[in-house]
Amino acid sequence: MQGDTRFGLDKKVQLLGPVKLDSGAEFAPVEFAYETYGTLNANKSNAVLICHALTGDQFVASNHPVTGKAGWWTRMVGPGKPIDPNRHCIVSINVMGSCMGSSGPASNDPATGAPYAMGFPVITIADMVRAQALLLDYLGIGTLEAVVGGSMGGMQALSWAALYPQRVRSAVVIASTARHSAQNIAFHEVGRQAIMADPRWNNGAYYGREAPASGLAVARMAAHITYLSEAGLTEKFGRRLQNRDAKSFGFDADFQVESYLRYQGLSFVDRFDANSYLYITRAMDYFDLAEPHDGVLAKAFAGTRTRFCMISFDSDWLYPTAESRRIVHALNAAGAAASFVELSSPFGHDAFLLEAPEMNRIVDGFLRAGECR
Repeated sequence: MQGDTRFGLDKKVQLLGPVKLDSGAEFAPVEFAYETYGTLNANKSNAVLICHALTGDQFVASNHPVTGKAGWWTRMVGPGKPIDPNRHCIVSINVMGSCMGSSGPASNDPATGAPYAMGFPVITIADMVRAQALLLDYLGIGTLEAVVGGSMGGMQALSWAALYPQRVRSAVVIASTARHSAQNIAFHEVGRQAIMADPRWNNGAYYGREAPASGLAVARMAAHITYLSEAGLTEKFGRRLQNRDAKSFGFDADFQVESYLRYQGLSFVDRFDANSYLYITRAMDYFDLAEPHDGVLAKAFAGTRTRFCMISFDSDWLYPTAESRRIVHALNAAGAAASFVELSSPFGHDAFLLEAPEMNRIVDGFLRAGECR
């Protein structure tokens, strides 16, 4: 596949589709922004799909064009890493509904030439996966050696195994869940309401004018709290004051943790679209892998031959270990090959993005075992 222009960094393609959506609608044409690392081998058996989380993107191991920062998972992906371009053909796709080049509310509607805005269809995690399957068909990849993802990426990995079991030999699901809880939905609703309450949101029709940056920043701040643990916040910030010796007795950022959250919110608006945040959080809230199977999660994996590796973190209260255990129990009931480990970390949900040598060893061993089959 060397020299094939479909493969490489910062690739974009428009496919006719359509993608059949869970809402009953069809969406076409479909734009994809994606990257690949490594080379597809002669029998096309070494493809690994990496699925990103809510605010992630396709720049998994290359510098981000907006922030200039290194890829979001360079700790996991790269030469000598568990997911290695010297062994694997790695594919990373910006999900449908996002804002880094794939079809989303900021994309232009061919019928009008203007951004879809709130005319973009409401989508689900399964819709994102169906779109990804369309792109893999275009790339000539019929079977995946593995699909790997954390958080919302883990939801996609589970959906891949449920929707296309014949195409997925292995699935690595990290810090994820098979359905969104009432608490998960509640946090997302706070963020959505913050965006929609910003007068600049203008019912989603803000393209070409000032974006609802304040609302999106607050949404990011609220969400970011859920990615951290109390122990991690206490260790990092405690009640320490920010650049002052005494309280201001006002509403400036007296505490370091306040300053940190404000920074996270303000930096986020430079690289993300508010409407995409609405659409993707709604897709996550709709996610319930058991729902189409009479509410029985094991039925989603009936007869699967996919191998599963489940990883959770003991300080993750967004998608706690109990959620991973629920998936493992369902996989066991379906007779699937599944391994599971809970790792200790003070960093909460974000642990899967941070330095975690034990997680890397587990993923590396699991993938190598699959290569030996």
